[in-house]
Amino acid sequence: MSEIWFRTGEATVLAAEGQATDAMPEVLIGSVRGPAGQAFASMMGQVVGHTRMFVVRDLNQMVRPATMMTTKATIHTAEYVELLGGVVQGAIGDAILDCVIEGVLPKDGLDDLCMIVMVWLDPRCAEDANLDKADLYRTNHEATKIAIGRAMRGEPTIDELIANRKTVKHYALDGVVEY
Repeated sequence: MSEIWFRTGEATVLAAEGQATDAMPEVLIGSVRGPAGQAFASMMGQVVGHTRMFVVRDLNQMVRPATMMTTKATIHTAEYVELLGGVVQGAIGDAILDCVIEGVLPKDGLDDLCMIVMVWLDPRCAEDANLDKADLYRTNHEATKIAIGRAMRGEPTIDELIANRKTVKHYALDGVVEY
């Protein structure tokens, strides 16, 4: 395996109708000896409101490559932490393992790599009595796999970005910027 130094990827998978379970992970994959490894190690301490944790599939089942996850939203409740460290963490762990099984991540040399996954978990999920946890799992599993794949393939390429410069715009710019 050639050394993977610093690769990034992201993806968005939308929730089922009536749910706030959109998933928007951002991943960093790289060598434990490089900047990704340094960033990974520096995340070992906690920051108030932004819990950091190793990704585990279940008790005593930490994924490889070693992966640290943190939320992009400030945590205010125990219910939020339970979803983040439960369904979302399990979905991300399964997605990482699936990426190894499917050859997206190289099986050889996994202990030389580390990953950081920044997770979007909408705070409304923790307050929703009708939360569809299966949809929360689905969106996070699928989006994590897509983000890792994009990171490993270097997508989108600069040529793709240039080609769609006038046809793709951020949803928040609708009515703000005309192309």
